[in-house]
Amino acid sequence: MRTLSGPISGAILGALCLLSASAFAASGVLDFTLNLLDGKPAPLANYKGKVMLLVNVASQCGYTYQYEGLEKLYEKYKDQGFVIAGFPANNFGGQEPGTNEEIGAFCRSKFGVTFPMYSKISVKGADTAPLYQFLTGKDANPKTAGEIQWNFTKFLVDRSGKVIQRFEPPVEPLSKELTAAVEAALKK
Repeated sequence: MRTLSGPISGAILGALCLLSASAFAASGVLDFTLNLLDGKPAPLANYKGKVMLLVNVASQCGYTYQYEGLEKLYEKYKDQGFVIAGFPANNFGGQEPGTNEEIGAFCRSKFGVTFPMYSKISVKGADTAPLYQFLTGKDANPKTAGEIQWNFTKFLVDRSGKVIQRFEPPVEPLSKELTAAVEAALKK
């Protein structure tokens, strides 16, 4: 068997990875597995049957105070089958520079966060995590498609893993708009 090496083999490998990624047609967010802050894989399929709010977060953002509202929202509805999943991202102004350990410590000590927090990912650009490619993709989610513009963009997902609504960063976690959407999804 002959092996390839050098820049050409890297380009070929990169193209094959892109083909593999594009060949994977996720039907919903439940098809994705990401690592928690502690590095352990955590399939979103673990939340099958729950309403989810997926949020790209950052510790040094003007919207960082929303952690408090997110935790209150989670506490209010978690017993009804609701979960929030936080995805730290450093895509906007370097506002999430910390390590996963630092992010976890900050979220617990400053805001008492108890909802699941995942390892830092990219939500924009060439290295966008597959989950966020799916969330913002025109083919998979035309209603919520479009590039993430800033931290604390929120995606509401129904019990079957289908994205049902997108909320931009200024929408507060405890706003009437967001809580009404969560309550409606929980009733289904």
